[in-house]
Amino acid sequence: MGQGRHVRLIFLGTPDFAVPSLVQLQLAGHAILLTLCQPDRPAGRGKQMRMCAVKRKALTLGLPVYQPETLDTRVSERITLLNPDVAVVVAYGLILPRQFLEIPRWGCVNLHASALPRYRGASPIAHAILKGEKMTGVTTVLIDEGIDTGQILLQSESPIGEEETTGEVAARLAILGADLLVETLRKMEQGTLRPRVQQVEYETYAPKIHPESGQIRWNQDARTIARRVRALNPRPGAFTMHRGRQVKIWHATVPSHAGVTNLPPGSILEEPKLLRVACGDGSCLEVREVQLEGRRRVSGEEAMRGRWFAPGERFDETTKDYPAREGSQGNRLPNPPEP
Repeated sequence: MGQGRHVRLIFLGTPDFAVPSLVQLQLAGHAILLTLCQPDRPAGRGKQMRMCAVKRKALTLGLPVYQPETLDTRVSERITLLNPDVAVVVAYGLILPRQFLEIPRWGCVNLHASALPRYRGASPIAHAILKGEKMTGVTTVLIDEGIDTGQILLQSESPIGEEETTGEVAARLAILGADLLVETLRKMEQGTLRPRVQQVEYETYAPKIHPESGQIRWNQDARTIARRVRALNPRPGAFTMHRGRQVKIWHATVPSHAGVTNLPPGSILEEPKLLRVACGDGSCLEVREVQLEGRRRVSGEEAMRGRWFAPGERFDETTKDYPAREGSQGNRLPNPPEP
């Protein structure tokens, strides 16, 4: 590896989480030869084509952008001509084939939003919150043909706040991870990195969160439900049903002085100005922010004043039909037990 020079790199990333890494790598003086991101997709109510966060930032930085649908032979040939030292991958969205992995002289480095080998997969932050973890982190790894199974280069830990959402944790880890990537490339350049194999006995998985994962099961205890609300904020959102309409719950807490309730789970409690719901084990959940289908978000207090819901009514678990998911195949991760 080189000594005392800037790194020639290819950057692969798509969402907001990847933007701080792109910015910090450029500020560190590295030569970003090409930025790969997912193609523009239709979004919003008008389904107009929208570019991803990384593309927007790359264009403002004056960086070349490439948006292939797949990483086929033509893509590999183009990357080969650039002769990169390394490829840096941050939430890109596609699995890198072997022919791509073999192009950069130093290999391909991935930034993952967990302390590997825990929470391998597409949704590590959400699953960590669902499980009630107090700590998380970021890891840089040398990419191999597995899913987040490569040798660990560097790691940095970070606590998860008691009421932090996935979106809030992700924003912090994006900045922490950007700094870790810069440090990783510095040590690669100096030849001082000591990659280490992941300890498979500690591995856990974090498959992609699908919309149906947001369904609230009111027979669970209030703390478990509160974690689901946090874990699925901002996407896809935790939800329940009321009079046949979907209700998104964006913020909920467990009241510190709430007594035990004998009402059936899902029942709306008789509380002045507050939206509190009976849960499993006699516990209750205070809904702080809620959104009825077709309406804006409001506080729980405002929803009760507006008579969206009435004490004694029940939220239920009847939901819209979602398409069946395919079974595990290829590189898909097995589903973990329900938290």
